[in-house]
This record gives sequence, C-alpha cells and structure tokens, in this order.
Amino acid sequence: MCIAIPAEVIEIRGESIALVDFGDLQQEIRIDLVDVEPGDFVLVHVGFAIQRLSREEGLETREIFRQVYAAMEE
Repeated sequence: MCIAIPAEVIEIRGESIALVDFGDLQQEIRIDLVDVEPGDFVLVHVGFAIQRLSREEGLETREIFRQVYAAMEE
C-alpha cells in the first residue's frame, strides 16, 4: 500500500520545485505532475506532488493522520 501525505505549498522554487509544509516539517518536493501556487494543498508521494486538494480536504486529511498517529502512541 502506498500513502500520500497532504502538504501546503509555501513557495515555488524554480520550474518544478516547491517548498511545502506538512504541518511539523517543511521540505522541497517536485511539482512536475501538477500545476500549483502558494497556498494550494497537494498530496505528496515519494517527493512528488501527485494531486491538488482543496484547502478543506488538505486540512481534514492532515487531522485524520494526526489522530491516527496519536492513537498509535497510546
């Protein structure tokens, strides 16, 4: 099973690189597969943005991941 993590695009750095925020981590990713702008949410898999999400979907999915990780720590 593959997992894609939601992230918010913070800054575009060149033609195919963006800085994104996963919530607790910022990282550069490739944006060759999607057209994005700062403020957009994307799903990131192995360093590539593979799909745009609405802000609502991105925040909701991020919260679900947070809840799952919290439950795993209990």
